[in-house]
Amino acid sequence: MNDVVVGMGEALWDVLPEGKKIGGAPANFAYHVSQFGLPSCVVSAVGADALGKEIIENFTSKGLNQLIAEVPYPTGTVQVEIDQAGVPQYEIKENVAWDNIPYTARLEALAGKTKAVCFGSLAQRNVVSRETVNRFLDAMPHNDDNLVVFDVNLRQGFYNKEILCNSMKRCNILKINDEELVTVSRMFGYPGIDLQDKCWILLGKYNLRMLILTCGINGSYVFTPGNVSFQPTPRVEVADTVGAGDSFTAAFISSILRGKSVSEAHSCAVRTSAFVCTRKGAMPILPSELTD
Repeated sequence: MNDVVVGMGEALWDVLPEGKKIGGAPANFAYHVSQFGLPSCVVSAVGADALGKEIIENFTSKGLNQLIAEVPYPTGTVQVEIDQAGVPQYEIKENVAWDNIPYTARLEALAGKTKAVCFGSLAQRNVVSRETVNRFLDAMPHNDDNLVVFDVNLRQGFYNKEILCNSMKRCNILKINDEELVTVSRMFGYPGIDLQDKCWILLGKYNLRMLILTCGINGSYVFTPGNVSFQPTPRVEVADTVGAGDSFTAAFISSILRGKSVSEAHSCAVRTSAFVCTRKGAMPILPSELTD
């Protein structure tokens, strides 16, 4: 495959009240990109255990391309509790397989064929996977057309200023939600200004092509130099919000790569995310009116 769209980082089991479902932002992202008809691949690691084998089999059954190493650590799990508003709360297990993604010759070859990559802060909590992410970014073709997406995705205490700052320097598209923006602003020393001003500061400081800000029920924004797109959040009956943000990112990036305008891509992302909220789990099949 050439011009591959890669989701890189954690692949794991979300252990929900009704049972376990495969999760992890990179896998969610890559899966939804594939539904838009683009070649995608999830990069991660699993353990030599039944949970790891089941992840590989599940991705294969979904037709999802994968470069998933088997390492001598347990496959990752996350205990997920859903509150009354349908919002997930996470307990993420540590020292697991996706903390130890190895950098291999196959991974370097994939990097050379990558058109867009999405990575987050969580998979960088351990030095092994953090170095693999950075080496992958170094090995990607360096041209103006490639998209490097940093989906901040703050979880528990698994981040620090150094990781966030380096990732923002490495990306050309930043995706962040309103709560994360408040946290990042405090960490970076400009807490007292409104959300849009914070976005303009980050856009300029890190020379970004785009900054995506999601604000839950209060809508979402896409900032580009000199312009901002706003979309209200559709009102839907929420089953849960697990994976909704990942589907938003996947729909947006897929639309941009297919030649859509920022506003068209933004509209598609909002509608896709709203649909995912109406289904249990992170990887529902999207209706054709979204992906065509």
